[in-house]
Amino acid sequence: MNIIAVDIGNTNIDIGLFLDDKEQFIKSISGRSRAKLTNCLKTAWGKIPVAESSKEKKRDGVIVVSSVKQDWTRLIRQIAKDELGEKVYIIGKDIPLPMTLRVDEPNKVGTDRVVSAAAAYDVVEDAVVVADLGTAVTIDLVDEKGVFLGGVICPGFGISAKALKENTCCLVLRRESQRQAAQLPKTKITKPKTPFGKNTTEAINCGLYYSAIGTLQEVIKRYAEKIDKWPQTIITGSAAKTIKDDCDFVDSFVPNLVIKGIVLAYKKYIAENTDYTD
Repeated sequence: MNIIAVDIGNTNIDIGLFLDDKEQFIKSISGRSRAKLTNCLKTAWGKIPVAESSKEKKRDGVIVVSSVKQDWTRLIRQIAKDELGEKVYIIGKDIPLPMTLRVDEPNKVGTDRVVSAAAAYDVVEDAVVVADLGTAVTIDLVDEKGVFLGGVICPGFGISAKALKENTCCLVLRRESQRQAAQLPKTKITKPKTPFGKNTTEAINCGLYYSAIGTLQEVIKRYAEKIDKWPQTIITGSAAKTIKDDCDFVDSFVPNLVIKGIVLAYKKYIAENTDYTD
């Protein structure tokens, strides 16, 4: 099965190519760069073989999308139509969600959360927590039967750092000068050398870094109390690599879990429809 899986997030668009179910590449591109997105999709589509039975020389592949940003979804649709002459299949619309959701409003849960949870459960086959650390942090729980129970959403590193800078600046402006307010540094979160900062930048870094780890551990603990067992935990997302070494309570770090979940969702859909037809 040949699939181009597209994960449209809040900041970037990840594009993965799978030929005969084997990963060829996964690339992360800014959603604002139409040229780079077009080039990546054209390159990926060009690697998909032509279907032997196709007189029109149609390629034997599909483009499957999970999206949290509708304007970028329209962009990918347009590129696929104009440059490839193909349609895209949207998870949650053209392709059903790959697992049952026991939440108040299933249609409002981000499909990225659902497909990554399904991918994790497909491997674990037991209660599992999936934490995705990106622009936002989502920590979701799946029970031992493979039912998505919900989760928590909190700000990611970038949002937290920006909020701290802007709100601290507002406080300083009320007390001192604008020049002093502007001195609060913009901080890129990295693994701290020590648990306490020796300057403002290090202090902010420590605060956000250990807050993320502490939040994750506390949420998992409360999930475990609710389901009477400690669930396996998988972390993914752009910031997961930063904290993983200090998360001894985490079982696995899996990059690009959403992309893998998109592939799983499509394959499950095809298998179920094939079984039904037969």
